[in-house]
Amino acid sequence: MVATPIGNRDDLSGRAIKTLQECHCIYAEDTRHSRLLLQHHAIDTPIRSLHEHNETARADAMIAQLRNEGSLAIISDAGTPLISDPGYRIVRACQDAGIAVSPIPGASALIAALSVAGLATDRFLYAGFPPAKSAARKTWLNELANQSCTLVLYESPHRILASLEDIVDVFGPEREMCMARELTKRFETILRGSSNDVLTAVQNDDQQQRGEFVLIISGSVSAKNQPVELAELTPLLNTLLKHMPVKTAAKVASEITGVPRKQAYDFGVQLNQHDT
Repeated sequence: MVATPIGNRDDLSGRAIKTLQECHCIYAEDTRHSRLLLQHHAIDTPIRSLHEHNETARADAMIAQLRNEGSLAIISDAGTPLISDPGYRIVRACQDAGIAVSPIPGASALIAALSVAGLATDRFLYAGFPPAKSAARKTWLNELANQSCTLVLYESPHRILASLEDIVDVFGPEREMCMARELTKRFETILRGSSNDVLTAVQNDDQQQRGEFVLIISGSVSAKNQPVELAELTPLLNTLLKHMPVKTAAKVASEITGVPRKQAYDFGVQLNQHDT
């Protein structure tokens, strides 16, 4: 599994170049895109496609190829394979077949963004891409709103404004966050401030609506200040409250966690009020 640059082609490591030159075949998400990187580094290894639509079908043939030829490499369009990209089915199939799988580490947009965000990195939750539709996205964001750790999301250019608007709506206009855009590329920008500050900056500058985005959102201060048992109760109650009244949700949560029913009920009321 070979990590490739997220923008600047010269970020490909020497070990990665050597691996890609010496393996028998390279599997890439988009062969047209990856050929440009390979040509830049004078890598002429044969390349084939591997994406979410053919990954399962390719598994048996790739394992047979590994046994006959010796080594294959998997790369994604950018960054570390399997991070919001296909590939895990191949890894599992290889491991089940007793074939060793090794990482060749390198660039990762979420780690690069965290390193310059100026927000806490001792604990973070990578949540991937939000849902495309606003209603589903708000529900998804609400499930994350009470997390005490830093949150990391990816977003695409045609949804960045809508997502930022929903973040302001769900997390509030003062939640601290950072938007990292076009990391390692010519027009790289890092915007940090309140969620409303970032939204306003993007609304006022069309250039900030282009490219690939990593959104980093600070953890909930109220969640950080909760007793440990209540912080752990939050995701459970958030799920239960979607399907049952507060009183019933509190009873179920109390039975599962051991938190007193009255305490679970009071906390459930607070969460219900926050969501409405």
